[in-house]
Amino acid sequence: MNAASTNTAHADRLVAGYAALAIGIHILESAVPMPLPGVKPGLANVVVLIVLLRYGFRMAAAVTLLRVIVGSIFIGTFLAPTFFLSFAGALASLAVAGLVHACGARWTGPVGYAVAMAMAHMSGQFLLAWRLFVPHPELLNLLPVLLAFALGLGAFTGIIAASILDRLPARQP
Repeated sequence: MNAASTNTAHADRLVAGYAALAIGIHILESAVPMPLPGVKPGLANVVVLIVLLRYGFRMAAAVTLLRVIVGSIFIGTFLAPTFFLSFAGALASLAVAGLVHACGARWTGPVGYAVAMAMAHMSGQFLLAWRLFVPHPELLNLLPVLLAFALGLGAFTGIIAASILDRLPARQP
């Protein structure tokens, strides 16, 4: 076995392990009642953020996509409206994470990443819901409340991610 295939196998195992953890958290979060539809703590995104900051964007994207697809299969929402909302939020969150990672990583810590990702996630979900499911202008009145939840919950998940990252051993090359 050559070094390239060994590195690929190791990366695949990391993605599978982190994705399994994120999927488990995603499933648990789906059972937690929240005050507004579409609002969840986003604790599975702690895993994604840790992967992003330790291993890079590609691995974080793989973990995110596996979490959304496999998690929705397990909770029975695959290809239902909630799946598409989750997928839209995940794509928006990944886009912002990639942008921050490429342009402002040295000025942004875990809390900044998490807040930006949570705001993008909520915005992506909202835009899809507004365009496809509830295209009513009054829905816009809900946006500030949803973004306030995203801000607070994003800061919360960022603090958790920062705490975990501080406790993890240094990454081996």
